[in-house]
Amino acid sequence: MAVVAAAVSTDSFFDESTEQSRIKATITRDYFWAWAKVILASVKKRGGRIAYIDLFAGPGRYKDGTNSTPLLILEMAIANDDMSRHLVTLFNDADKENAAKLQKEIDALPGIEKLKYKPHVEAEEIGDKIVAMFEESKLVPTFFFVDPWGYKGLSLGLINSVLKNWGCDCVFFFNYNRINMGLNNEAVEQHMDVLFGKERANQLRAKLAGLPPSEREAAIVEALSQALRELGAEYVLPFCFKDENGRRTSHHLVFATKHPRGYRIMKEIMAKHSSEEHQGVASFGYCPASAIHSMLFELNRPLDDLENMLLETFAGQALTTEEIYDRHNVGRPYTMKNYKKVLLSMEERGLIKVNPPAARRRKDTFADSVCVTFPAKAHPR
Repeated sequence: MAVVAAAVSTDSFFDESTEQSRIKATITRDYFWAWAKVILASVKKRGGRIAYIDLFAGPGRYKDGTNSTPLLILEMAIANDDMSRHLVTLFNDADKENAAKLQKEIDALPGIEKLKYKPHVEAEEIGDKIVAMFEESKLVPTFFFVDPWGYKGLSLGLINSVLKNWGCDCVFFFNYNRINMGLNNEAVEQHMDVLFGKERANQLRAKLAGLPPSEREAAIVEALSQALRELGAEYVLPFCFKDENGRRTSHHLVFATKHPRGYRIMKEIMAKHSSEEHQGVASFGYCPASAIHSMLFELNRPLDDLENMLLETFAGQALTTEEIYDRHNVGRPYTMKNYKKVLLSMEERGLIKVNPPAARRRKDTFADSVCVTFPAKAHPR
């Protein structure tokens, strides 16, 4: 039985571009640009193509005139000669009116004729047919953006049908509120099963029954991350959006890739667009109430935690900065900038040995190739 995207009215969703929607679009656009530059270096030599696929594209523009993600991506491609020659785009929206509006907006974009491959717009429901088509195809390197209004149409099979191919990365919208409610709703049980996998969904339901609300979110996001890793997307990075009061999570933007370089690039982008920092460590989330409650977050000391973890994890070992980062950062909120800041501080206080030492490096720098030797036992604190 096919699972399809329901014909839900999205009129109000596209009435106004909220700050959250702008952050989401900017993260997607920035990663697409960074990803495309990396992939194009390889693809151009073979005269190949790269692709951008958005299966829940919407009308292209909010009613207040703000461009949504499809138009931002196309404007970027128009402005870059390499991308304009190699980018293939596929946009879809199950709402035929939205698809027609999007086509009209695309046709009106200045310079759209510069694109070698004309953008393709469809109005199909997303279900087993689409998944089967992708599964049977060997895709060119593709950036896959999935932003359903709710959760219907989003499945592990859909994500895996694209990620299985080389050079393919995915960002998708994970509506935490709806999924949290839907896990124990028999009416949408099938949709939850295709999102998490039936066995994991049942395990999650049993686990959630004994958890307080404050722990449900971590359990749900972790279950999704585990499911994606089993598909081969070893690197999963969620970005959390809070409601206007900053008390409850509304949704996540989840990034999945098979390559550590993509993970590192997206981590830097998400950190940049986070609304909060604690000791320079990004929250990996956007909260409209951050400015009001900012003093509370400074009570956390995440860089102190990182220092202790490094002393414990790498006791007695000698590694380069890059090796430390690669072995330790996955699943943690720290960027390379955070690691270097902590290592500089540890060097100044004699907690680690560094080669070359500070006297032979530019002031306040810590290159990726610098070798760090940790003491055999973690320093007492």
